Amino acid sequence: MIVVENLVKTFGGFHAVNGASLRIEQGSITGLIGPNGAGKTTLFNVIAGVLTPTSGRVTMMGEDITGLAPHELFHKGLLRTFQIAHEFSSMTVRENLMMVPGAQSGETLWNAWFGRKRIANEERALLAKADEVLEFLTIDHLKDEKAGNISGGQKKLLELGRTMMVDAKIVFLDEVGAGVNRTLLNTIGDAIIRLNKERNYTFVVIEHDMDFIGRLCDPVICMAEGQVLAEGTLAEIKANNQVIEAYLGTGLKNKDKVMT
Repeated sequence: MIVVENLVKTFGGFHAVNGASLRIEQGSITGLIGPNGAGKTTLFNVIAGVLTPTSGRVTMMGEDITGLAPHELFHKGLLRTFQIAHEFSSMTVRENLMMVPGAQSGETLWNAWFGRKRIANEERALLAKADEVLEFLTIDHLKDEKAGNISGGQKKLLELGRTMMVDAKIVFLDEVGAGVNRTLLNTIGDAIIRLNKERNYTFVVIEHDMDFIGRLCDPVICMAEGQVLAEGTLAEIKANNQVIEAYLGTGLKNKDKVMT
């Protein structure tokens, strides 16, 4: 579904992504791991259009999407979430979801004056869709709560819910487990698995929690120093001495301690 070829992103003389190449298969949940500073989030940002690559190429379903803006990729079904959730804090959880779909009739002055019936019909449909999403994510009890008042884990679920409002094709999740308690992380994991199996979402997940990665992801890709170091099952990755060196810098003698 996504092919990344020799991607490079530099900041001054620093190569944050340094010739990375990888493939994301349609219908997969792919894990992306690596030590801090490996280039994972920068890679996400380049693929998702937040940053323009210095060189290299990204294709989606065979179409060159290199350098497209986030809103253009949004309309193609490519979305990403962030390590720190970006909610509209003064709006309710339900309203946050209802804002997601683009080209709503109420966005134009003409329709606001003369298309009120159309706007009302759209709002009813959006309301029903938002309530369906919240029920799917088991946070429907929070629908009228201000988004700024809910917990960090609930905000991560809300971000996942946003992708469901537009039936995304591929979702890039950046440290979905950061600051989330184990119970909510399991709920998030359940939702990702259901979206993958029931709605054929493709996911790419950056995460440091290896239990979470092991439960959800196959394959797992490890990055280090801006490059793809290894790919395979989590067991294969954890047994790879290059990966162990990248995390610990000490090779096989500390093999049993890596990523536990």
